[in-house]
Amino acid sequence: MHGQMHGRLRERAVIVVGAGTGIGAATVERLCAEGARVCVADVNLPAAQAVAARMTEAGHEAHALGVDITDEAAVNACFADAVALLGRLDGAHINAADLRTIFLDSDALALDLATFDRTIDVNLRGHLLCTRAALPHLLQSPHGAIVYTSSGASIAGEPERPSYAASKSGLNALMRHVASKWGKAGLTANCVAPGFVMTPEMIAGGAVPPEFIDQCIAATRSTRLGTADDIAAMVAMLLSDDGRWINGQVIHVNGGALLT
Repeated sequence: MHGQMHGRLRERAVIVVGAGTGIGAATVERLCAEGARVCVADVNLPAAQAVAARMTEAGHEAHALGVDITDEAAVNACFADAVALLGRLDGAHINAADLRTIFLDSDALALDLATFDRTIDVNLRGHLLCTRAALPHLLQSPHGAIVYTSSGASIAGEPERPSYAASKSGLNALMRHVASKWGKAGLTANCVAPGFVMTPEMIAGGAVPPEFIDQCIAATRSTRLGTADDIAAMVAMLLSDDGRWINGQVIHVNGGALLT
């Protein structure tokens, strides 16, 4: 826990979707540390409950909600519950992904179309559903901000993971549309695009070979790999008044691995 920071987000009402583990969980911790009141939403409700319980025990306001972002009724119910719990909505971080599909996302010839469909369903259609559920509430807030988790894969042109790259490119386009359509109404919309981040779950699992980590560090203009906290710090800034004049941007947080 970061301790109480300078309160940029004091009393702000924020939902983080995909918050049970990894970047989403770290973002919840950072937002709470900066004073936000947070709904922790995840398809894995016990994971969301564990994060919310940790925050509550540390003296913050946090509520756990279950949501499958491929289910429109479930998304609408989740956001309605969040507004009922928090009283309003000032910010949203949409971070959900089905990471199991990445390992099946080979190339355009070998790819099973079910993997493509599932990737688009979660990473793009699901993010649209969350956007539609969030916007009416965010537009009522003087601080309305939405942040999506994109990826450097959206522009890197990799020889693998075409479904993932296409979904994230589409997400960047969705974000730009939202910023363009509702920027004059006071809303900001941005993407944070993480580089290779070692989440607590990856570190604990020990599944990433040390030589792969060394290769990744060698490929960056940095002394280390990223952490979930690095991404959470950018999300917190974009949801705060410090980010009010940042709109329609894909912000790469990657230690200089990919220069744009």
